[in-house]
Amino acid sequence: MPTTPAPATDLGPDPVPPAAADLAEKRSTVRALLRLWPYVRPVRARLGTAAVIAILASCVGLVIPLVLKWMVDGPVADGDPAGVWLGAGYLLLLGVAEALLFGLRRWLVARPLAGVEAGMRADLYRHLQRLPVAFHDRWASGQLLSRGTTDLMLLRMFLAFPLTFLLVNGVTILVGVGIMLVQDWTLGLVVLGPAVPVMITCGIFEKKYSAVARRAQDQVGDLTTVVEESVLGIRIIKGFGRHRSQARAFHELSHTLRGTELRKARLLAAIWAVIVTLPEVAIGAALVVGSVQVADGALSAGTLVAFLSTALALRWPVESIGFLLAMSQEAATATDRYFEVMDAQVESAGGAGDRTPVPESGGRGPASRGAARAVQAPGEARLPAATDGLRFENVRFRYPDAAPGSPPLLADVDLHIRSGESMALVGATGSGKTTLTALVPRLHEVTGGRITLDGEDITALSREELRAMVAVAFEEPTLFSATVGENVLMGAAEDAGAAELDRALAVAQADFAHALPEGTGTQVGEQGLSLSGGQRQRLALARAVVGRPRFLVLDDPLSALDVHTEAAVEAALRQVLADTTALIVAHRPSTVLLADRVALLSEGRIAAVGTHHELLRTSPEYARLMSGLAGAGDDEDLQEGDGR
Repeated sequence: MPTTPAPATDLGPDPVPPAAADLAEKRSTVRALLRLWPYVRPVRARLGTAAVIAILASCVGLVIPLVLKWMVDGPVADGDPAGVWLGAGYLLLLGVAEALLFGLRRWLVARPLAGVEAGMRADLYRHLQRLPVAFHDRWASGQLLSRGTTDLMLLRMFLAFPLTFLLVNGVTILVGVGIMLVQDWTLGLVVLGPAVPVMITCGIFEKKYSAVARRAQDQVGDLTTVVEESVLGIRIIKGFGRHRSQARAFHELSHTLRGTELRKARLLAAIWAVIVTLPEVAIGAALVVGSVQVADGALSAGTLVAFLSTALALRWPVESIGFLLAMSQEAATATDRYFEVMDAQVESAGGAGDRTPVPESGGRGPASRGAARAVQAPGEARLPAATDGLRFENVRFRYPDAAPGSPPLLADVDLHIRSGESMALVGATGSGKTTLTALVPRLHEVTGGRITLDGEDITALSREELRAMVAVAFEEPTLFSATVGENVLMGAAEDAGAAELDRALAVAQADFAHALPEGTGTQVGEQGLSLSGGQRQRLALARAVVGRPRFLVLDDPLSALDVHTEAAVEAALRQVLADTTALIVAHRPSTVLLADRVALLSEGRIAAVGTHHELLRTSPEYARLMSGLAGAGDDEDLQEGDGR
């Protein structure tokens, strides 16, 4: 099961999910990184070629000490200037060859690895679109955002550098040690002395760094969440003068992340101290021993120069082990975090009564009109005949993360909305009205019972077919960073055009869109915050009705409208409701009067169904709700009220 971070609050989210920390200690780095193979496999040829070229380049570098040995024991010892210049030419050619080979390696990996990163990011985005609403309710947006940005950048860096150079440096060290042992095995053993303590240090470092790296990346996600919420909620922060408290919350999270990063730095400094110091001491010891052997005539000066040059050439491969292991641990942690999301089960695409989510990639994103809705071409969908309307039969629902043993939010809900009828759903705050409406388009899955559209179980329809039949407008209108027209036409088929757009805007009394600077082509900005609340709600209502849906689910669609606009929208909406089957969550009396009948939802059950006047006479609870909504006034002339 994926690790689920705590949602953000005013004081910031839990910086270190305990389950994630435990996972970091238990998981295998290699096993985690092997999960990247499906993404790497298409570019394995170029990566393999790049690795071979890098190994060749490193081996070319190891030839340089052998040329130095020849020069010292030959031309230098014999006083041959021509030989010295020839040796210098060889060294120059070897240096240029090494540089060109390393440059070729980088060129080979740059393009394919950028493609791997882009592909993983696209898969993550598609997968997020397919995940159920319950998943997004549990996960902080900043955690998801950091997985699609920071974590994938770490993975690209790992594939580009540590993945190759862990192999290259390993081969280089083996070849270099072999060359040194061949030149003089006693000096070779001196240099190999620190190998055992270095390996022990690396094992300890890997275990400790893994947990700290996971903690740091989770804290980056928490910090991202706070920043995102602060930007989106800037009006609330400024309106209530909470900028100082938000700054304190950010500072606390930032300070916590700083401490974790310093912990990483201390661990890296510790392993570097060991990896750098011990080999340097060994090289110094080899220099002393070798100098004594040269003085005794047991070793040639050229051999000592070549031996020490080889040892110095191996300094970089050995010293790089520390940060290569660190980058590998961060990449393994990023892989775990990436697949925590990718392993989450998506909504099932098919019908046939299947309510079990199945792993599946693909989906649609909200960035464009065609990417944010289910599209049904004429004649494609298997739609039942319009005969029976909308039925709830013994429907029960409990949220997946509800406490064990707690009562269900909805229990044995039975409700029938006849074909062509509009029904208002009324209830106290927390009675489950919004949740009940979310079950119709299968934003949540029923726990028990069933819902039928014109006699057919909604689980027997594919989600694409179902959502082509049902249009929704939520209480909180969400608009995307797109044009007004694109936002509205998200609710229509692909071939919808200006005529459908103008009709929907007229129905929703959203003709203000034509007066915007660029008309319906005006960009509304992130979350549509450049518009007023009433304007956003009217555009959301226009989006719901633009496709002429057979079933319409509206969650308090008029809550943000002024009295005059509300009256105009109600008049137009009555015409729409006459041609569709509608379920309307009503938080205000004027919305109740739009419906043919009213259902009272109380404690998760349908307590009464009837017309407004019938329920006023027969249901004391309904009468109390209406009196609370209306305040004072005749039942025929209900005034605007709280609605919850």
